[in-house]
Amino acid sequence: MATEINWDGRFARRASLMKRSAVREILKVASRPEIISFAGGLPAAHLFPMRRVKAALMTVINRVGPEVLQYSRTEGITELRDWLAQHFSTRRFQVNRENVLITTGGQQALDLLGRILLDEGDKVVVENPTYLALLSAWRPTGAKFLPISGDASGMRVEELEPLLKQKPKAIYCVPNFQNPRGTTLTLSRRRRLLESARRYSVIVVEDDPYGELRYGEKALPGLLQLDARNRGPEDLDSRVIHVGTFSKVLMPGLRIGWVIAPRAVIDKLTQAKQAADLHTSTLDQHLAFELVTTGFLDEFLPVLQLHYAARRDAMLGALEKYFPKDATWTKPDGGMFVMVTLPNINAGELLPKALKAGVAYVPGEEFHMDGQGKNTMRLNFTNAPPNRIEAGIKALAGVLPCG
Repeated sequence: MATEINWDGRFARRASLMKRSAVREILKVASRPEIISFAGGLPAAHLFPMRRVKAALMTVINRVGPEVLQYSRTEGITELRDWLAQHFSTRRFQVNRENVLITTGGQQALDLLGRILLDEGDKVVVENPTYLALLSAWRPTGAKFLPISGDASGMRVEELEPLLKQKPKAIYCVPNFQNPRGTTLTLSRRRRLLESARRYSVIVVEDDPYGELRYGEKALPGLLQLDARNRGPEDLDSRVIHVGTFSKVLMPGLRIGWVIAPRAVIDKLTQAKQAADLHTSTLDQHLAFELVTTGFLDEFLPVLQLHYAARRDAMLGALEKYFPKDATWTKPDGGMFVMVTLPNINAGELLPKALKAGVAYVPGEEFHMDGQGKNTMRLNFTNAPPNRIEAGIKALAGVLPCG
C-alpha cells in the first residue's frame, strides 16, 4: 500500500523562507465591491485608455505580423531597449542597448538581481520599513537584511556608516515616493548615499516604479543619473543598478519592467532570465513600444498626475478631518501611498474590524523588520475616487478605539 508523500519534507530549505504576500492575501478580500480598498498599490483601472490600447494593438499586429506572437530575445525587443537607452541617457553618460534588459515587471527584475548577487549570509542594507515584495524576493537567498530607519526626507543616510562597516553586498533604495511611506530621498542625502557606497565599494539597487507620478515638486535626479559615467563608448561606469517599470504609468497588466546596468550585470541577468521565463511577452513589449513612441505616455501621464493628486489631497484632508489628533501620517509629493502611525493601536489586530466596517488596508508591520511598525498602516490613495476615499477614512476612523 502506497504511503502519502509528506510534501513539507520534500521542499528545498529555501522554500521555508517563502510566505504568501500579506498584500496579495488582503486583496482577495478587498476585491469585494462593497469594500473600500486602500490595500493594494493599484492604479485607477477606469483611467486605462481602452480605445487607445485596442488601436495600438491592431497597429502592432499589422506592422509586425506573425512575429509578434513568436519567441523573442531574452534581452527584450531591440526597439524597446533602444527607446529606454535613449530615454535614460544624459549629457554626461550614454546608455546603450547592451545596458538594458527587459523584464516581466519590475518585480522580476528584483528577483533576478537577488539570484545573481546574493549568496546565503550576504548582507543587504534596506530602509525600515521597505517594499514588502523585495523582502519576499530576496529572503529565500538566505541574505541578511540590515535595517536603516527613515524620516520625512527618506533614508537616514547618516546612519549608514556602521552598517557599511559590516561589508554588505548591496544597498536597496526606493528614492522616489517610497513604498510604503511615500517619502522622497532628498538630493543631499542621495549624494551622501552614493559617496558612502563608493567609499565602501557597495552596489546600490535603485528601484524607481513611482518616479513619474509626481504631483507638483520638481523631479530630483535619480541615483543612476547622479552616479553613472561612461566607461569608453560601449559601457556604463556605475555601481547603481536601476530598476524601472511601466506598471504605474501605462498599465500593470502588460508586465513590462527593465534593468539598466553595466553590461556585465546585464549579461548575468540575461542568463538568469533565460532559466526563469526565456523572455518577456513579445506582444506586450511591442504594445508598450507602440504606446510610448506615439506620444501616448506624454498625454496620459498628466491625466494620472491630475487624478492622483486630487485623490492624495482627499486622503490627507480626510485624515485631518476624522483621525485622532495624536495620529500622524506622511504627506507624499507623489506616488501611491500614505503611512499612518497610530497612538498605541495594533493595526494588524484592528484589520478584521475595519473589514467588517467595509474598509481594507495593509498593516504596516508587514513592511517592517525587527518587529517594528505594529502601530502603522499603509493606505493607497490611487485606486478610489475622492468621495469613496473620504467615506473610507471616516469608516476607518470609526473603528479606532480612540475614534
